[in-house]
Order: sequence, then C-alpha cells, then structure tokens
Amino acid sequence: MRAKTKVKNAEQEGLDGQIRVCDVEKYYGTKNNITKAVNRVSYTVEKGEFVGIMGASGSGKTTLLNLMSTIDRVSSGHIYYGNTDITELNEDALSDFRKENLGFVFQDFNLLDTLTIEENIILAMSLHGKKKKEIDARTDEILKKLGIANIRNKFPSQVSGGQKQRCACARALVNEPRLILADEPTGALDSRSAQMLLHTFTHMNEEMHATILMVTHDAFSASYCQRILFLKDGEIFHEMFKGEKSRREFLNEILDVLALTGGESDYEK
Repeated sequence: MRAKTKVKNAEQEGLDGQIRVCDVEKYYGTKNNITKAVNRVSYTVEKGEFVGIMGASGSGKTTLLNLMSTIDRVSSGHIYYGNTDITELNEDALSDFRKENLGFVFQDFNLLDTLTIEENIILAMSLHGKKKKEIDARTDEILKKLGIANIRNKFPSQVSGGQKQRCACARALVNEPRLILADEPTGALDSRSAQMLLHTFTHMNEEMHATILMVTHDAFSASYCQRILFLKDGEIFHEMFKGEKSRREFLNEILDVLALTGGESDYEK
C-alpha cells in the first residue's frame, strides 16, 4: 500500500509541475476579416525546463506567450498548469493565478524608477502579503544569488541595462513562481549585457530550478535553452533539443533552421 501511495504522489507531483498547452487556437478580428494568430498548437513544458519559442515576426510567438501568461484568452483549446485549466478561470481568479504562479521578465524591464533595486524586489513580495522578516531574508538571498547585492540601494536610472534586467529576474523569481515568462529579454541590451543575462537565466534554471519559457527571435539567446519550438504561421513546424551538444553546435543548428525557414536573428557569425 505504501509503495502505491509513493507512486501516486510522484505522479501527482510531476503533473503539478507540468504545463500543458492543448490544441490552442487564437483568432483576431471580425467575422469578415479574421486572422488566425495561433493554429491548434500543443506542447508540454516540464518542471525545471528552459524552453525557447522562436519564429519570424507575425509567427504567433508573442500571442502564444500572452495566452500562457493569462494576458489574453484562447479562442479554443486549453492550457493546464498542473490540474488547473486557466482557460476556465474568471477574471478575478485569473488575476490571483497570475500573481501566485507567474513571473515576468520583459524587454523594457518594467521597473519602478522611484524605487531602489531592492525596493522593486520587495514590492513583488509585499503584494503577496508576506511578513517583513521573510521578505527581508528572501530579498537578501535573491540579491546575492543574482549578483546585484552591491547595487541594492541604487535606483534603476543609476545602473546599467544588464543590472536592471537582473533586478527584473530577481523580482520574477522572488515568489518562486511555477513559470517565468521572458519576452525578448535581451532586446534592449548590448551584447555583453545580453550574454550576462543569459548566464543568469542558466543559473536560475540549473541552480535555482526555475522553469523558464523565453520568446526570442535571436539565435544566440535561443542557444542557451534546452529545447526550442519553432513557430511559423501560428503553428509549431519544428522542435529542437540541445541534449549533449555544445552551445556552439546548438547555435549552428538553430541558424540552419532559421535559414531554411526565413526566420530572423540578430546573431552574426
């Protein structure tokens, strides 16, 4: 009996950490002028994965991110976080779900300029109603882990773009969300800051066990992922796994796929 219970609990734990996108479609427009942005897309993100979504402009990758982040609603299909079908939740429940389960890293940082780096992170925890002792301890821990403890008392205007983005990562991580959604996170950074941020993502994923879904059109950024879904005309047309390949080998494979499909990338050999 105990063995069966352990198996059941293990299965349940796996399901709780799993995110499933099932036959999702998204339409925009009116009856006489309908655009299908996402066309019957299905995939699974396992707990602890670092997944990239790539595609040219208009491929549907940002729409898909918006659907997974509850910012937009599906036209049909389902999205499950564990046993929770977010497509069935009302607006109040969606707001609560977003706050409790998701972390965001945006291209333009979305930090509050009137708060220090530390205060931007503290605010994210305060909104969850956590006690001051817990907030202080967790904030201190996350600042150190992401290498920004030395700028904790500075304002966003006083630090570099890379440091701002690491603060955004800390803010996204501090409440230990089920999923971190990153939308073109290196888009506003120079090459050195972008590389530092991608190393931060790798650290968040490998050492802090964060589950990350990153939308990017940049092959260099995508090469840090464990798996990549390629979108074209709202559909997944190719999937690629890094496996045991080096990042350079993986990058070259990504560039080959993009060359065949007319995808775009900022990376230059």
